[in-house]
Amino acid sequence: QVQLVESGGGLVQPGGSLRLSCAASGRFFMINAMGWYRQAPGQQRELVATITRDRSTNYADSVKGRFTVSRDNAKNTVYLQMNSLKPEDTAVYFCSANVRLSPSPTRTDYWGQGTQVTVSS
Repeated sequence: QVQLVESGGGLVQPGGSLRLSCAASGRFFMINAMGWYRQAPGQQRELVATITRDRSTNYADSVKGRFTVSRDNAKNTVYLQMNSLKPEDTAVYFCSANVRLSPSPTRTDYWGQGTQVTVSS
């Protein structure tokens, strides 16, 4: 019903930047909050940043001041601009979306397949 496709991951040197994108497609009524999570090897998935439909944002303390989340509601797309990257930012980054499939208030969470970000010299 809803597909999320991430792009923009890759290998970058410490101090560098990357921009992730996540586009939602399929049949749905409205996308509410969207966000980014990450999972490093051997660790649990953790929140990176979220953004509501009216663009209120929330960040993990570890990325505040370095990462910026934004969205384009017309394109059903969420972005994550990552600056001043550190080796500890290395992880698989997952996009999420909280979706209303119909005018009913019922919401469902969807996840992308993940994109690898590696910060290394």
